[in-house]
Amino acid sequence: MAMEKRLIKKGELAGIVGRIAGDMSLLAPVKEEDNVLFELVKDGVTALPDFKNTKNAPKSFFFPRSETLMRYIRKQKGMEFAGLEKDEQGERVLFGVRPCDARSFAILDLLFDQDKYKDPYYIEKRNKTTVVAMSCAKVPYATCFCTSVGGSPTSTDGSDVLLTDLGDEFLAEFLTDKGKGLLKYFGDKTADAQADKKKEEIAASAEKEIKTSIPAKEIKGFLDANFEHPFWDTIHKKCLACGTCTFMCPTCHCFDIQDEVKAADGKRVRNWDSCMFPLFTKETSGHNPRPSQKERWRQRFMHKFRYYVDMFGPIACVGCGRCVMSCPVNIDIRKIVADISKL
Repeated sequence: MAMEKRLIKKGELAGIVGRIAGDMSLLAPVKEEDNVLFELVKDGVTALPDFKNTKNAPKSFFFPRSETLMRYIRKQKGMEFAGLEKDEQGERVLFGVRPCDARSFAILDLLFDQDKYKDPYYIEKRNKTTVVAMSCAKVPYATCFCTSVGGSPTSTDGSDVLLTDLGDEFLAEFLTDKGKGLLKYFGDKTADAQADKKKEEIAASAEKEIKTSIPAKEIKGFLDANFEHPFWDTIHKKCLACGTCTFMCPTCHCFDIQDEVKAADGKRVRNWDSCMFPLFTKETSGHNPRPSQKERWRQRFMHKFRYYVDMFGPIACVGCGRCVMSCPVNIDIRKIVADISKL
């Protein structure tokens, strides 16, 4: 089946967003003091038509920071199951996602929606959500490096609809059946070959604007053979173990599960965790197989550039640069890749 494509005038976008928000939940980038965050668009809330990227990665809409998995009741003879938590939200649209973040959904799908192992909480949210991505046609952040890890400013991975700014108009490409469910909001002006050509030119220009280029795919051979290399003693010394890099990352997915009981009511909760924390691998015996930041930093790096590649194929990094921008001691994952490539 041929891909559906529409052209819409710039001034029509706000109306389209408003109509979708009137029919279902719509989450979009919103200015919040000095930050841009994804929020529910409702009366008095305006979605930003032009921004570089949001402060936080939108993975939290599929994999929340804290999520109740099930409830139970304490009785005299023990615990009694009281039901699974269901996502009560209906169909929703995640609007204005940058291609790097949309790619992170495709990368997380490989983990949470495998043939053998399936996470029903993630999958339910993912199935209910239509992802409308916005190409990066303008100058990106200096910290962006999506092209080094398999992405691009116009990547369609993980998206249902892709919007590209052509100047006076947006090109809307409807990539999946879920995406085609939004066709009725985008008018009936079909895109022509000229629009496709213009998009290709914009895509080529946008890729040239990404100045950072690192050999992310080339270092795996070194990682395969050098688990105990002296290099691992060099990168962690100023790390504060704050976990900022993992919590800001679109693809990090470590979690902890805890039971919380108040009186007779109990619930099982899944919370984000971080491989950078000392407690993450501490065993009941008191032994910790990763006793220092050296082992924790090595684990984080190896997971992204070696272990995930072995398990699923793609590097578990989309090049958004959030960890580079947010690290309080300026540890730069791009420099680590570059330094390893020299070894």
